[in-house]
Amino acid sequence: MSVRVMLVDDQPLIRSALRVLIEGTEGMDVAGEAASGAEAVRLTADLRPDVVVMDIRMPGMDGIEATRLITASGAARVLILTTFDDDDYVYGALRAGASGFLVKDMALEEILGAIRVVAGGDALIAPSVTRRLISEFAGRPAVVPAAARPMADGVTEREREVLTLVGQGLSNTEIAARLFISVATAKAHVARLLSKLGARDRVQLVIFAYELGLVQP
Repeated sequence: MSVRVMLVDDQPLIRSALRVLIEGTEGMDVAGEAASGAEAVRLTADLRPDVVVMDIRMPGMDGIEATRLITASGAARVLILTTFDDDDYVYGALRAGASGFLVKDMALEEILGAIRVVAGGDALIAPSVTRRLISEFAGRPAVVPAAARPMADGVTEREREVLTLVGQGLSNTEIAARLFISVATAKAHVARLLSKLGARDRVQLVIFAYELGLVQP
């Protein structure tokens, strides 16, 4: 089955470039295009793509609000693709339910790979965005949401170590190497963390790591 992708960006040139890239890739199709957040919400409900590649800064409804509405409805998973240097909304987009956050200066193959990852139900954050999260939390006291406190109490010491490394942006392979465990064991720890913390995906685990104060700026 092909991965059906919705392209959302107010710049026609960006949409055209992404369309050419995606339609030239085996196993991917462009389901539709939108130039605004409101249009993206409407078309996603009608066309039901697998992944919405979403810009943030657009006229009218921005990408953060559109992401919140799309993910709340369960219509599709959202991958943010925006200009990092001009964007102060990384944390807001992830809290809105985005399954990934990329910057437009990434290699084309990395963008295609990210679409596949998100379509497969996983999450992906560009390394530069992990650094942006650190900046977002700099100078803040750790604030743990009330709903997270009882769940966090059930996390083991080893799982806290794994959650800390997830918050630092490490992959399962890197976590395994750091903790001298197998990749399968690292993956199992991440799966248990997702269950215990009620997190949708790896992106939310990163947010929990900061909110629990496990990762310090």
